[in-house]
Amino acid sequence: MSKKKIQDRVSRTGEGAESQGGKGGGISRRGFLKLGAIGGCAAACSAATNASAGQSFGGWPDSYGMLTDFTKCVGCRSCEEACNKENGLPEPGRPFDDEGVFNEERKPSASAYTVVNRHENPENPDRPIYRKIQCNHCLEPACATACPIHAYTKTPEGAVIYDKDLCFGCRYCMIACPFYMPAYDYGSAFDPKIVKCVMCHDRIREGRAPACAEACPTGAVTFGKRDRLLRMARHRIEAEPERYINHIYGEHEAGGTSWLYLSGVPFTELGFPEGVPNRPMIELTRNYLDSVPMVFTVWPAIFGLVYGAMRSKEKQQEEPETDVQSQERGQDA
Repeated sequence: MSKKKIQDRVSRTGEGAESQGGKGGGISRRGFLKLGAIGGCAAACSAATNASAGQSFGGWPDSYGMLTDFTKCVGCRSCEEACNKENGLPEPGRPFDDEGVFNEERKPSASAYTVVNRHENPENPDRPIYRKIQCNHCLEPACATACPIHAYTKTPEGAVIYDKDLCFGCRYCMIACPFYMPAYDYGSAFDPKIVKCVMCHDRIREGRAPACAEACPTGAVTFGKRDRLLRMARHRIEAEPERYINHIYGEHEAGGTSWLYLSGVPFTELGFPEGVPNRPMIELTRNYLDSVPMVFTVWPAIFGLVYGAMRSKEKQQEEPETDVQSQERGQDA
């Protein structure tokens, strides 16, 4: 989108820009025995996952978060473009300044970790509402609880990241997520994996803001400590009660999320799921896993661990052989 179009949209909102804060070859005899041990341990995987599901975490203290204010978003899609560039994603089928994408409702995918949708404004038809969508990075993520091989991690910085080398495509995380955010890469039949926003975790660890927040020209996306963002959101609601509904989405939903939202209309009118409880989804996920037959939990975990071990073996074979490894190989022979 051209600078003039962005400026025109900004002027219609009556707002200026706001400053932003800113992880196949053959298998040796030793390797085979190791895989056998892994398979035996995997039989307890479902129970171990359920046990961890009963533990309350509540998020890391002093973690970071993001605040999206829909009343400030003008639909320029700068966040989408920045996200694609930062994550090395393919160019979209339509350019980022093509407003035709707003004619259909989109969801994050393997080629777009965040998208912006347009919704009608019931109070002012001439000023549509734009909603940015991506993983909400729950404080107690249900995706991590549901994953049988623990590919997900809730980091101290606030982001929920995942190990794509562990993922074998069971898609339990997609079922468990109350916001339907993890996306499946259907284009990789022999290397299945789940993909989603990781809140630019590497950038945060380097002391930089996530790409979408850095690129937003209107202050609609703000990065900072979660506690500070909550105070900021409350201040905005108190200062302009006619502009905002009295609700910070993500403060309590699903036990709280690292991504927070402000809106001038009820969130259900913008496609947010209804009935998300104000408590962690861990117990619900645990109950779901309890009801799933063993063939759907234990065996995928076993195959997943074998798959992970195979990938690790392939990586080791790509590395130069050391003297010690050469001696061990001679002894096995």
